[in-house]
Amino acid sequence: MTRPGADVVLDARDMEPPEPMVRTMEALDSLGPSETLLVLLPREPYPLYRALAVNGFAWQTERRPDGTVEVLIRHQAQ
Repeated sequence: MTRPGADVVLDARDMEPPEPMVRTMEALDSLGPSETLLVLLPREPYPLYRALAVNGFAWQTERRPDGTVEVLIRHQAQ
């Protein structure tokens, strides 16, 4: 089940690499300080986690029963 309350949702399940990473980073560029981005992916995005950590974002990951990986991203608390 998609988490309620995400300000922006990016469904990248049908995108070919590197488009999911590129689109996620573009969406994060315009994410407000208190907003969240929910990214839907077909697999665990390990390279994304490193990019998020380096750029000051926090995230939570959950796997749906259908295999979809949900990554909820927000700015890290300062």
